[in-house]
Amino acid sequence: MAEQGSPAATDDLSMLVITLLKGVIYQEGDASQWQALLRLQARVRDYVSVLGLELILDESEGYAFLCSRPATGEDEGGKIPRLVARRSLSFPVSLLLALLRKKLAEFDAGGGETRLILTRDEIVELLRLFLPERSNEARLTDQIESHLNKIVELGFLRKLKPAGAVAGGEGSLYEVRRILKAFVDAQWLADFDGRLAAYQAHLTGKAGESGDE
Repeated sequence: MAEQGSPAATDDLSMLVITLLKGVIYQEGDASQWQALLRLQARVRDYVSVLGLELILDESEGYAFLCSRPATGEDEGGKIPRLVARRSLSFPVSLLLALLRKKLAEFDAGGGETRLILTRDEIVELLRLFLPERSNEARLTDQIESHLNKIVELGFLRKLKPAGAVAGGEGSLYEVRRILKAFVDAQWLADFDGRLAAYQAHLTGKAGESGDE
């Protein structure tokens, strides 16, 4: 095991920072890299703080990522550029992320398995309940499919490789990544039911505007 301060540890630190700048580190993805991160996390935090970043590490859930540190007067004076870009999400994508987070909370409350795996059709049904009815079913399914692809791209869903035909022909399988818990927190989730009426009103209003055209 490389000692902190040794050339090997310095190499490990550099590789960890580079990997984190590219995306999320998962314990399940590379156990040795995860152990190196746990061992060097204090040095990683110090290193990325100079870049205006903060290390978010959840050892129990097995993931780590970088986010922009809250701006301070010193940061604003030095005009540190933002290395982690903010992403603007469409309303349906935001809604689907919230629905998946609620599904994950219900899954965790039930105990048992640690991986929440849903079929494509199950995810489609989660969102369909909050969308206005449309005559073009195929177009609606295609739109939801595009939202799913965006969430996979963001890293909150992982499309699983099929090990043969899915029972019942329900479509592709997706794993809900537990990092979603870091982006939709418990307090937001507690207020979630109260937001659904506003979501439905928003979506219905959008459908009405489209129908008036």
